[in-house]
Amino acid sequence: MNKITKALVVMAVGGLLSVGAAVAQAGPGQDDPGHPRVNEVNTREQNQQDRIANGVKNGTMTPGQAAHVERQEQHIENQEKRDMAAHNGHLTKGEQKQLNREQNHTSREIHRDKHE
Repeated sequence: MNKITKALVVMAVGGLLSVGAAVAQAGPGQDDPGHPRVNEVNTREQNQQDRIANGVKNGTMTPGQAAHVERQEQHIENQEKRDMAAHNGHLTKGEQKQLNREQNHTSREIHRDKHE
């Protein structure tokens, strides 16, 4: 790897860590044992973050690919927060279904990027 590529990888991983820290803070999107729909969405978000970080770390994803799917992940997280804010910290079944569809799309893209 040249210096620029290494710098981009370091920045991408740093971004992943900051997103992970933001998800861990209290507030909308936080895991709550009484709300399994929220927990399922958040668990999937974390798994996908881990997959992206591992892909960048082991070189199966480029920093550009990681940045692209990170933007998609951020969009999904923002939608979840809006949905939860509208329903006192809960997700409806329809909202969960839509978030799952979006996460499925992003998951397939992560897989394709890692296996090109």
